[in-house]
Amino acid sequence: MSGNAREAILAAGRLSAQSHGYGGLNMRELAAEVGIKAASIYHHFPSKADLAAAIAERYWQDTKAWLEEVAAANGDPKAALKKYPETFRMSLENGNRLCLGSFLGAEYDDLPEQVRQQVQTFADVNIGWLADRLVDAGLTDEKGSEAQARSIFAAVAGAQLLARSRSDISLFDTMIDSFQEAGLMPG
Repeated sequence: MSGNAREAILAAGRLSAQSHGYGGLNMRELAAEVGIKAASIYHHFPSKADLAAAIAERYWQDTKAWLEEVAAANGDPKAALKKYPETFRMSLENGNRLCLGSFLGAEYDDLPEQVRQQVQTFADVNIGWLADRLVDAGLTDEKGSEAQARSIFAAVAGAQLLARSRSDISLFDTMIDSFQEAGLMPG
């Protein structure tokens, strides 16, 4: 049961943080949602910062696994790059939430150091994956890959933010299409 409670806390915390950020992560509300006492959360996570760091770490690990699956399943790096925005779209489809890395990144100055490190790792995982696919696809060389990868990452995250602010997934899709038409992303 202990492992199940920990996983339930992480899952509920992830959804909460994707909707309300670090500042909106409330231990009592999470405990009520999971069906445990608030003090029980502290058995698994000694502080809010520890919980948020664990949520963010799991998030980038899950994202990395998904990206690796996309790369392996497609074989074609251009097809993998075209699929990349789907990970951001999935958050919008799930209750108009933001990518956790984006939400926490916006709160960066107010985050404990261990959470900041996980947010940076999330960005590094995405940028590294994009850079590798861009080189593999022959769309850039090693020297230019990281800058182009950062641009794609920022553009897709920005499209998600704008779509969320309007509660309109079609706006996200339209922006991704325009990025592809402009040549920022493979189409």
